[in-house]
Amino acid sequence: MQLPKLNELGFFEIRLESIGGLGANLAGKMLAEAGVEGAGLNGVSFSSYGSEKKGSPVKAHIRFCNLDTPIRDTSPVERPHIVGIFQEALAKTVNVISGIYEDSTVLVNSRKTPAELKEQLKLLGGTIAVVDATGIALEEKNRVNMAMLGAMFRLCPFLDPQTMKEVIRKSLESKYPQMVAPAIATFERGYQEVTIETFALPEGMSMPAFTRADTPVLGYETQPIGGLVINPGNSILKDLSISRSGMMPHFNLDACIHCAQCDNVCPDNCFVWEEQPDKKGRLQMFLQGIDYQYCKGCLKCVHACPTDALSGEREEDGVAAANRVPHRFDFAMQ
Repeated sequence: MQLPKLNELGFFEIRLESIGGLGANLAGKMLAEAGVEGAGLNGVSFSSYGSEKKGSPVKAHIRFCNLDTPIRDTSPVERPHIVGIFQEALAKTVNVISGIYEDSTVLVNSRKTPAELKEQLKLLGGTIAVVDATGIALEEKNRVNMAMLGAMFRLCPFLDPQTMKEVIRKSLESKYPQMVAPAIATFERGYQEVTIETFALPEGMSMPAFTRADTPVLGYETQPIGGLVINPGNSILKDLSISRSGMMPHFNLDACIHCAQCDNVCPDNCFVWEEQPDKKGRLQMFLQGIDYQYCKGCLKCVHACPTDALSGEREEDGVAAANRVPHRFDFAMQ
């Protein structure tokens, strides 16, 4: 099978940008397996991530090459021919399109149009593919990675979708036989429902020159001072919004009995309370709302709420910002 394009080392490279819990690591492994077994290519897949937990950034790297080209490079994919973005909000904090070529393809899990994503990602040109992988996964009661894999196969004509279905079956049927049919249905919908649009570079403009600023090399002269926290993730500046995987809790004040069951199970102290007098004039704590900056969409609060004052809803652009009730951090001035 002929690869559509190769870099100077003879590789066709794919990078998956995701967060823990969406299955990008497994998707990369299955993608490489389908290329090796189904297309007769050399292939390799590996992932890079920090803390191994749901919601933290994850990258999966896949390389394909012809059989006469040995794979001796296991460094991260810096210049991808295809980028798969499993979580659209990652673009807030991660340069998800770093290193793309003029003719690279960017696949995004989103409900926006390719034109809207072109503006959001600040792409000058290239091909943008969009699939509502989260919506498909919710409807099929499966995972985002299967829908993204379906769309990825549409972008990789050298890969055989039928081979991928066999890989899915082989991977799941021994431990989770009930998940085989939903996974294949999710894969097929991702393949069919992806929207692809190509944008020409404006006349006189060219892609930014590639730099390795996003993958710094740390050595004895460049490593940070020991013990220095260079990312204020443990402060009031923490923003967990990129950790939400498509769902968020909605709060209905009229149904709330202020029992604090939600606060008891919330791992990130998202709920904002205020002391107010009750109907008898006694001071009590009343729930005011949710500080969505700290909410990662785990929905534990929804399951704990006894009155349905909290409900799990598909996240829409702007809803969290419009309904956020910020915490009041009062620091004593000495």
